[in-house]
Amino acid sequence: MSKPHEWEEPRMIRNMLLSACVLGAAVSLTTESLAATELQWWHAMTGANNEVVETLAKQFNESQSDYKIVPVFKGTYPETLNAGIAAFRAKQTPAIIQVFDAGTGVMMGAEGAMMPVADVLEAGGYKFDKSQYLPGVVSYYSKPDGTMLSFPYNSSSPILYYNKDIFQKAGLDVDNPPKTWQEVFDAARKIKDSGAASCGYTSTWLTWIHLENFAAWNDVPYSTKENGLAGSDVELEINAPIYVDHFQAIADLAKDGVFRYGGRTSEAKQLFLSGECGILTESSGGLGDVVKSGINYGIGQLPYDANAKGAPQNTIPGGASLWVFAGKSDEQVKGIAEFFHFLSGTDVQVFLHENSGYLPVTTAAYDAVKKTDFYDKNPGRETPITQMMGKEPTENSKGVRLPNLPQVRDIENEQFEAMLAGKMTAKEALDKAVELGNAAIKDAQ
Repeated sequence: MSKPHEWEEPRMIRNMLLSACVLGAAVSLTTESLAATELQWWHAMTGANNEVVETLAKQFNESQSDYKIVPVFKGTYPETLNAGIAAFRAKQTPAIIQVFDAGTGVMMGAEGAMMPVADVLEAGGYKFDKSQYLPGVVSYYSKPDGTMLSFPYNSSSPILYYNKDIFQKAGLDVDNPPKTWQEVFDAARKIKDSGAASCGYTSTWLTWIHLENFAAWNDVPYSTKENGLAGSDVELEINAPIYVDHFQAIADLAKDGVFRYGGRTSEAKQLFLSGECGILTESSGGLGDVVKSGINYGIGQLPYDANAKGAPQNTIPGGASLWVFAGKSDEQVKGIAEFFHFLSGTDVQVFLHENSGYLPVTTAAYDAVKKTDFYDKNPGRETPITQMMGKEPTENSKGVRLPNLPQVRDIENEQFEAMLAGKMTAKEALDKAVELGNAAIKDAQ
């Protein structure tokens, strides 16, 4: 082949470069068109539960190539809710946000800001059938007409954990955990007095466990209007004698060093995991960290008040659900629907339940686990489910849904902390919580 003329060489080089640019652009466009739609999932999971989140996201992402779930830890439950509110105001919302049970009323009140999960699933080509989900769970996250507003990702129930080694040292029956609060307080004193542990009893989430679930489990009102489910103009009733007696008993234990306060959310779990305290009441969702710690532990049902008529009744869901912000593209909505469909899968729900302690949200998953020997090999693991489903809910045990529940909880916690510091009696603390809590509820109306 003859050598090109000198005047032709620059043109040939230019054409070669142009062809390379065109090819590169085509490759870039092809890559962009094939890129998975990214969907951020803001959450509040830590420890073993964060590992479950990462595993589920990885499994979903590997199961298809159109969408990519990106988990983003945003802090505690309250911090995650606040981050979502700030993101909405800044118009920079994630695709999915995990909101704890106390924030349900806040999210329900933000009509137009959220897309009901039932609509999300239907937009993705899936027929929403609420009968597939555990009744006690789906009803908590639904409107009165039955429309499910959020996906119940990690529903939990409060249960009792106890350290069997500490029980044995204290001369307590390791195979018979306390069933009433009175028995818990007696056992806690024995643990402290015997020197088996420096602390007898501790608890996470005083507001959720010792007020909201205490009310449901003992079938007493938390507030008027069916605890807010029958109307938003409610007044708190948490200063009734049964609450005063319960919290005064805790205050007395704290004064004697038998009860140790850990914090407003799940901080007290570390007091149990470290072996400092022998008994813990905590979410069933805390089970993963308890198992991981290697403690010789046992599980018991949530204690009830021995003087409450008809107790125990039923517990109410805790944990959190997944909400979808409105205004997402059709492609994003379809991807979210695919992810929720994936999470609803029986195998996924069985994995979530067996590895985290959270409840399986579908009846199919619960039935699948019951057909195995899992509950026989893991005593107590079915307890949070039977607590919630054991009896038909009453007006006092359907749940708590106040317009400003996160702030009401903060108010309650402030009074509890003053009480535990010896600055107030239980009656004074609960009276003040009612006064300030009612004002906060009215401000939100």
